[in-house]
Amino acid sequence: MADHASNQTSDAPEHRYTARLAGHLERKWQGVWEERGTYRVPNPGEPGFNASRPKFYALDMFPYPSGAGLHVGHPEGYTATDIVSRYKRMQGFNVLHPMGFDAFGLPAEQHAINTGEHPASFTRKTIETFRRQLKRFGFSYDWSREFATIDEDYYRWTQWIFVQIYNSWYDEEESRCRPIAELIQLMEGGTGRVSLEGELVRITRAEKATEALGGEPMGVRQWHELTATEQRTFIDNQRLAYVGEQTVNWCPALGTVLANEEVIDGRSERGGHPVLRKPLKQWLFRITALADRLLTGLNELDWPESTKTQQREWIGRSEGAEVDFELDLDLDNPDTDTEFTPAVRVFTTRPDTIFGATYMVVAPEHDAVAAVLKAPREGTPIAELAAYVEAARNRSDKDRMENKDKTGCFTGLYAINPATSERIPVWTSDYVLATYGFGAIMAVPAHDKRDYEFAQKFDLPIRDVVYPRTILAMSYFVLHADEEERTTDRWKHVLADFLGLVTTSSLPPDVYPEVLEAVRTRREHDAGPLYGENARGTIRREYESSLEDLGVANFAELQDIFREARYFAHTGVSYAGAGYAANSANDDVSLNNLDQDGAKAAIVKWFTDTGIGHKKVNFRLRDWLFSRQRYWGEPFPIVFDEAGNHYAVAEEHLPVLLPDLTDYHPEESEDPQPLLGKATDWVHTTAAAAGVDTLDPGTPVVRETNTMPGWAGSCWYHIRYLDPKNDQAFVSEEADSYWLGEGGVDLYIGGAEHAVLHLLYARFWHMILHDLGHLRSPEPYRRLFHQGMITSHAFMRTDKSLVGVDCVEEKGGRFFEARTGDEVMRTIAKMSKSLRNVINPDDIIEEFGADTFRLYEMYMGPLEASKPWNTDDTVGLFRFLQRAWRLCVDENTGSLVFADTADAGVEKQLHRTTAKVGEDVERLAFNTAIASMIEFVNAALKTGVTRDQMDRFVRVLAPFAPHFAEELWHKLGHEDCVAHADWPGYEESMLVDSEVEIAVQILGKVKARLSVPAGASEDELRELALKEDTIAELIAGKDVRKVIVVPGRLVNIVTG
Repeated sequence: MADHASNQTSDAPEHRYTARLAGHLERKWQGVWEERGTYRVPNPGEPGFNASRPKFYALDMFPYPSGAGLHVGHPEGYTATDIVSRYKRMQGFNVLHPMGFDAFGLPAEQHAINTGEHPASFTRKTIETFRRQLKRFGFSYDWSREFATIDEDYYRWTQWIFVQIYNSWYDEEESRCRPIAELIQLMEGGTGRVSLEGELVRITRAEKATEALGGEPMGVRQWHELTATEQRTFIDNQRLAYVGEQTVNWCPALGTVLANEEVIDGRSERGGHPVLRKPLKQWLFRITALADRLLTGLNELDWPESTKTQQREWIGRSEGAEVDFELDLDLDNPDTDTEFTPAVRVFTTRPDTIFGATYMVVAPEHDAVAAVLKAPREGTPIAELAAYVEAARNRSDKDRMENKDKTGCFTGLYAINPATSERIPVWTSDYVLATYGFGAIMAVPAHDKRDYEFAQKFDLPIRDVVYPRTILAMSYFVLHADEEERTTDRWKHVLADFLGLVTTSSLPPDVYPEVLEAVRTRREHDAGPLYGENARGTIRREYESSLEDLGVANFAELQDIFREARYFAHTGVSYAGAGYAANSANDDVSLNNLDQDGAKAAIVKWFTDTGIGHKKVNFRLRDWLFSRQRYWGEPFPIVFDEAGNHYAVAEEHLPVLLPDLTDYHPEESEDPQPLLGKATDWVHTTAAAAGVDTLDPGTPVVRETNTMPGWAGSCWYHIRYLDPKNDQAFVSEEADSYWLGEGGVDLYIGGAEHAVLHLLYARFWHMILHDLGHLRSPEPYRRLFHQGMITSHAFMRTDKSLVGVDCVEEKGGRFFEARTGDEVMRTIAKMSKSLRNVINPDDIIEEFGADTFRLYEMYMGPLEASKPWNTDDTVGLFRFLQRAWRLCVDENTGSLVFADTADAGVEKQLHRTTAKVGEDVERLAFNTAIASMIEFVNAALKTGVTRDQMDRFVRVLAPFAPHFAEELWHKLGHEDCVAHADWPGYEESMLVDSEVEIAVQILGKVKARLSVPAGASEDELRELALKEDTIAELIAGKDVRKVIVVPGRLVNIVTG
């Protein structure tokens, strides 16, 4: 760190603002604020609550308290919300500005494994460190609302919310979440039926009346016709929290599930142990049910567009169709064929290309593959197929999608393409994922890159069914060429001219006949002239060159290419863009020459009419996997009976407490074993002891041994801050209505790295709680802002790898790696422990004070930008505070000094500064707000300020440097805290200049400057410029040809 001894020097004037004084004042006022409860804000109905004031809720993304404590990047967003909170408080708002800790998670569990210390003990110590550091910044948090997600009275309500979600379903007809009890009423009342596929079918009154006359509709059953087991299965399949089987990365040696990022080439990143892909029953949230609402809700939010785009892409809405491809099964062996479902269903976003589907590909996990392994078909390479499926199962989805070399195996099955009635082979390949759509695709190699590569590798047919305009025109010509064109080289010239006219005029297919005739006869066509000779020659040469690139020897060869629909097979590349349908007709429907939208509409109508498919909206979003095989997380409030049925713990018996373990090491096992399984006495219990009221008290039950993920606590912490001491509800109706109201949190600031997961999951929980009537606002966060990253210096080798700061030596202004002596380059990188470039804020505060730290972080640049930290630059903001101090404090005596009268220029600048700072705080442009205050202080030091001017300026500065401002505020004679003072007003008239300075140029060169009335007309400016003494002398005797006036900026005189 640079030497800044002057900040602490003892030989400075006794009353100068120094870092030592700053530290003293900061600790003093932090103590006063805590003692007085300055930033505590009461809830509706509590003593001191002022209902007449508007509210403002400013929220930080609460920190995970790691052992390393805060670094200088953490307080950036916290300082921003604190400035806004203080500003809003001074404007008369009731401000809710809370802080807490996101405390469950893997680091504490890993510490427990390494040391044996309970995660709770370790986490409480890290929270103490974080709290101490946060308080040192002087943030105006209402610490009475603090909690950690590991607090039992917090995760009691996390579990309660889980139970609400578990006991809910999504009503697609009403587009809202509803209690399961209402679904049961609907089923018992007869308006709900169950389809053969186990899906809910709604029956209207008219349908019920018809049913009474003519019997029940086919394929549905009434509730009373289902067995108790069938009823339970139906209900469980509707729940928003459900048990599903998911494939995980299981490492037997480490005894834990690994994220995809922790697996490299089938081995664990830590230790290099083999990793297996294992199916595991886990809890999931049916977030896909709310996908459309999550998507459309973004339109109403004041969020960064980049974040909304990320969420839209993550949700991944795509419109297409579901289509059934019947399997071609021999019925000679009915026993064998019972293994198979009659059809393979696919979802496709390009139903218009179905005529080009020449084979199918199913995921290795698909039911058809499992069936063929049990009952091989003639031609099934059973050993090869079994080996391929096993290998694919041990690869993550990410690996499979990134693999550029296409692999696969023929299953021995064939399906019937419903559009062409052709028998097409069914392959399996790991580039098709079981988690997308139905785990099966219709492969259209001419129009999909991956399908094309697969077809090339395995010599499968490639058929064109979509042509861009130029290729469609080429196809038309080839199939309609006359005798002369087919038998001579004239075809090249005619085709080139035809393509040129079609393409340059963007002509549709229905005019191709007359355009071709116009080309042949050299007549002008209605769509445009047939070029001049020069233009035609140029365009002809261009298209003739393209034809040569196609590599066809003669017309017959080109004709064969289009007759056989293998243009893209010939060129060696697929075409996935928009265009016109071609080679796409059967006896019932023709798509030929329709554009993409028209072709889609026509084929989907045909699907619907024939019953082989229908229009469908699909989402990239998958249901949210909510289980973790860890210890340090919220226990699920769920038990299982001996039959495997699950039951929720009754609300009055929450929380389900996390049991203590003596050993946190995962056990080596071939099958996934959650750590909580070690607490055998806790796991095996009775319904009464577990708090399950829906079973007989003595019923043996087993507790769920997975824990919730770290996302659980952070999904709803913004709600608990409203009413953190409430032991009767997760939030009172009054607190929710006041603080969140209809719109949610007024300002939420945090890192862009949470753009998808946390923000999406929190919206999901909030929407459910809103639908169930627990919250008024449909969305959690009205306005969202992402602060940029604060980076630090690091060093880079020639191979771009980074070197730790402490491993580098400086010699003569150059840098060298100490171990090797190789020169390295200084660069900017993210702060990390491995690079030893983390800056501890405690050190900066010790050297300059918290107020200087706050000012520097906000002055570094736009809040949203990434910025490199440079401690040396902090001095400038410290000196700014010293100058501001000298505005009213005599450094030698400590007495207050003021000007007798207000300087008019300083007064005007103070009004402008007040207005500018207020506007900038509203738009989070803190760097320019600080710049305007610096300008004011520099100007005011020249003339001095009155007591009233200092009083107003201190209030403007207070949100940015609260301790400094509080001290001056009290020196000015005030008893109350500046935090509750009124934000100063300003006069609009002071913001407008009565005069402006303009440049006067002669032949573009500035020769003079004039102060002129702000609203002067062009004629007045012209006259004033010509009369200016210097200008008049310079143009004397010359011919003034022109006078150019730019109002408010300049006058340019052109002389001869």
